[in-house]
Amino acid sequence: MIKKILIANRGEIACRIIKTAKKMKIKTVAVYSDADRQADFVKQADESYYIGPPSPSESYLVIKKIIEVAKKSKSDAIHPGYGFLSENYNFVKALEKEKIKFIGPNKNAIIKMGDKIESKNLANKLKLNIIPGHTEAIKDPKKAIKIAEKIGFPVLLKASAGGGGKGMRIVENRKELEPNLKAAQGEALNSFGDDRVFIEKYITNPRHIEIQILCDKHGNQIHLGERECSIQRRYQKVIEECPSPFLDEELRNAMAEQALKLAKEVKYDSAGTVEFVVDDQKNFYFLEMNTRLQVEHPVTELVTGVDLVEQMINCADGKKLNIRQKDIKLNGWSIESRIYAEDPLKDFLPSIGRIIEYEEPTNFNVNEIIRNDTGVSSGSDISIYYDPMISKLAVHAKTRLKSIDLMINALQQYYITGVDHNIAFLISTLKNNDFKSGNISTNFIKENYPKGYSSNFGLNKSLMNKFNMAAVYVYSKLNKFKGNNISLSSKKRSFDYQLKEEKILEDGYLIRLGDKRNDFVISSNWKNNEKVMCLKIDEELCFVKVNEIKNLNQFSLTIEDCTLNLTLSSPQIEKLFAYMPAIKAEDLSKKLISPMPGLVKSLSIKKGQPIKQGQELIVIEAMKMENILKSEKDCIVDDVLIKEGSSVSTDEVLITFK
Repeated sequence: MIKKILIANRGEIACRIIKTAKKMKIKTVAVYSDADRQADFVKQADESYYIGPPSPSESYLVIKKIIEVAKKSKSDAIHPGYGFLSENYNFVKALEKEKIKFIGPNKNAIIKMGDKIESKNLANKLKLNIIPGHTEAIKDPKKAIKIAEKIGFPVLLKASAGGGGKGMRIVENRKELEPNLKAAQGEALNSFGDDRVFIEKYITNPRHIEIQILCDKHGNQIHLGERECSIQRRYQKVIEECPSPFLDEELRNAMAEQALKLAKEVKYDSAGTVEFVVDDQKNFYFLEMNTRLQVEHPVTELVTGVDLVEQMINCADGKKLNIRQKDIKLNGWSIESRIYAEDPLKDFLPSIGRIIEYEEPTNFNVNEIIRNDTGVSSGSDISIYYDPMISKLAVHAKTRLKSIDLMINALQQYYITGVDHNIAFLISTLKNNDFKSGNISTNFIKENYPKGYSSNFGLNKSLMNKFNMAAVYVYSKLNKFKGNNISLSSKKRSFDYQLKEEKILEDGYLIRLGDKRNDFVISSNWKNNEKVMCLKIDEELCFVKVNEIKNLNQFSLTIEDCTLNLTLSSPQIEKLFAYMPAIKAEDLSKKLISPMPGLVKSLSIKKGQPIKQGQELIVIEAMKMENILKSEKDCIVDDVLIKEGSSVSTDEVLITFK
């Protein structure tokens, strides 16, 4: 029996595996790089071992180092998590040679299904529904253009060994193909050590739906329903749910039948996921199979009650599945939001730095579940070398709409400072009427945010009223206010309030809006040093993030997906604001600044060179993704301030123009 597991991974998934191992009374071993020396997963494991520099190619991807630690620590088995070596045939082969159990499928399944080209060929042989495409690796751009034109634009470039959106590019026309092919190959090599890329037809407005399967070494196979993963940006999933609002029982069974047919062909013997794209007519096409645990596995666990990590460990130990298909029931609804260190206001570019303040949400209802899988805490560093995911926040409620409301409330309580993050964007998405109705596709973000996500996207009259109530409450608590009129200002709007009577409730106030005889009762148990306030406005619960108290009458507050800086004063002083000079924005028209920290992979221009609008200038690699910066206008390069291979920081000036 497995008594000690080495986890060949890092971050939240390492913490997740440790949690189940402890439940099963199995010892755990962590491996860590220089960047992860103080990480939470290192502290949580029973033992931990250093394996090298921060770059994955020198630490987490080095098979020899992982096996050396496994032998040194006398580990019986290795769990690879996801990414890194999780779908690496050579890794599984090496473990087999050393008689160390791999907590995942057999090497035959990995080589056939972990390779996207091989799996498509096999699916074709089994007569599964597949997307038209060219299933051989393409290196020559000229050949790639011919193939793409034969398939028909738009096409999708995909890394053969890929996953998680790395090495993927949508190409709309002939002109875009060569630079995107190079970028996809670079990302694939950096993330998986394999630069093979293939081409397939891009299905417009598809849904991304996947079937979770579970198989043992004795030929037993079951499926655990589906996950809807259509909310994506840069081919990376952002919000997932189980079940899908689009599938009916007939479609679910048809997709599951094809998934298990594929699994049976390769004698699959662990947890795995078969991914499909589904069009609006409910036609579905095999996309790929992930021979590993998925990032979004918590939603399946919450709906089915099955611990997938525990099942993987039991399967690796040669045990028979103790669950039958008839035992699987989809109970209630679960949604997962991926909390990323990134800036939605800058096209979701990654953010690095140290997390200063970190507070997780609280569950107020015993009949609902809030689960947060994370690998960080206050003081943790978000490194340039790894995926920028901070955590996976998952909720479970009786219905989809209740699950959405619960997720919004949980996100409103999730407080993070020190790095930019996407919490406001997630709330904005969850509030969207199309999302609430289930009218979604992988183009959802592009269609609903055509100009990108902007600050305070969801600000409306109802939300503004909540800001007003919260600001008056904070002001009154700080100033022990006794009742004179006050004026609240935000973005040239002003509102007059009167505290009619102080402390009519415990820590509560009755306030009057102007002269309209419109009374509100507001109450809270908030203390001045708390970052999240639970405010009741006429019995309606409202979560308020108190970001900053500049002085006794100036605050920065966040409610739902909006943040406002608010000033409260007497009506007489408020009139003087009109005389304050406006702050002038810096002129950035003659310089290119770095939108993110990263490494300069390539530089396409030189000093004095004329350039055209849309021309590639520089490629910056950050968190395993290559970002192409292009010229916004026709101009001449005045000076180039960086070199290939140099590191750059956010807002650093890279190029100046004449």
